[in-house]
Amino acid sequence: MSMHMRILGIESSCDETAAAVVADGLEVLSNVVASQIEIHKKYGGVVPELASREHLRQIVPVVREALEQANMQLAEVDAIAVTQGPGLVGALLVGITYGKTLASALKKPLIPVNHLEGHVHAVFLEAHRAGRKVKFPAVCLIVSGGHTVLYEVSEAQNHESVDYQALSYHKIGQTRDDAAGEAYDKVAKLLALGYPGGPILDRLANVGNGANEGAAPPVKFGPTKMRGNALDFSFSGLKTAVLYHLREHPEYSEDIRNRQAALDAGENTFEKLLPLCNKQTLALIHEFQRSVVRTLVEQTMTAAENTSAESILVSGGVAANSELRAAFEKRVTSSGMEVFFPSRALSTDNAAMIAAGAYSRFRAGSLADTSLNPDPALILK
Repeated sequence: MSMHMRILGIESSCDETAAAVVADGLEVLSNVVASQIEIHKKYGGVVPELASREHLRQIVPVVREALEQANMQLAEVDAIAVTQGPGLVGALLVGITYGKTLASALKKPLIPVNHLEGHVHAVFLEAHRAGRKVKFPAVCLIVSGGHTVLYEVSEAQNHESVDYQALSYHKIGQTRDDAAGEAYDKVAKLLALGYPGGPILDRLANVGNGANEGAAPPVKFGPTKMRGNALDFSFSGLKTAVLYHLREHPEYSEDIRNRQAALDAGENTFEKLLPLCNKQTLALIHEFQRSVVRTLVEQTMTAAENTSAESILVSGGVAANSELRAAFEKRVTSSGMEVFFPSRALSTDNAAMIAAGAYSRFRAGSLADTSLNPDPALILK
């Protein structure tokens, strides 16, 4: 494939400083991410002021490394793409300011990208790599620490391109409180399992499933009943149900204290924490994850049936969850639909997805100038 348009993407919406070069919206030439997990871990969540400060420290070396990996000079970039929103306003401002400066100095086009559209294009990047094609209309579930939202994704009329340009988005469901990833983080904090909660709870849930096979879980969480839009999500009640269960069963307390002591001593790996989780704790974690996955899968499948979707796209940090992937694969087997995931590296926030999303925006003429500002509540449409 000839490379006509090489876009440098910059992503700084939350707690990852990322830069990437993508050619023609599909070929990833480099993808560099500087994570801030270690900085925010002791606070149990992202501290916006610390995130902005770290973006300032990391953005120049991260962009430099992305260019080196792509074997390019800065002047060879054809356009600069930046995340405009949604996200933390201070964090977004760092990436936008740097992107505007580069675009102005190099006299290159500046392309603003919606972070959520980036997650959609992360799926397309992976599909292209695997030689698969997404059929439209599609339903996309974007599920992470900050977002749990369902979109109907369609091709624009009179559009025959094969590189996933000119898409339109219609939001059909969203979380009314905690996002799924946020619920994972809060439950992990209740159980003294560190931050971020998603990866370790996923691994412990798999252990809990095997260790307690055939045994009744210590509690069962029923589905959340929603008034109004039945495709909306709510995970706050599930997190609260875990909290009440722990309060009503003091037998969890000693293990929680032991794990907290381990965390305080810097022993925060899966290998260190697993021996401090008894079978009851593992079964509780498995039941929590089963409930989250059931909700995400059932409502996404309902949305796909309601919209006569031909494909299901799942993206965002929680898309890396092993049980979620397995559950979707199982459900679509007899449905006639295909399910698409990004790789685990492209599931979490990254700049390759921003550069990929920018290509279609560039082709549509959606450019910005130096007056571009962050929009922390930017709507995808």
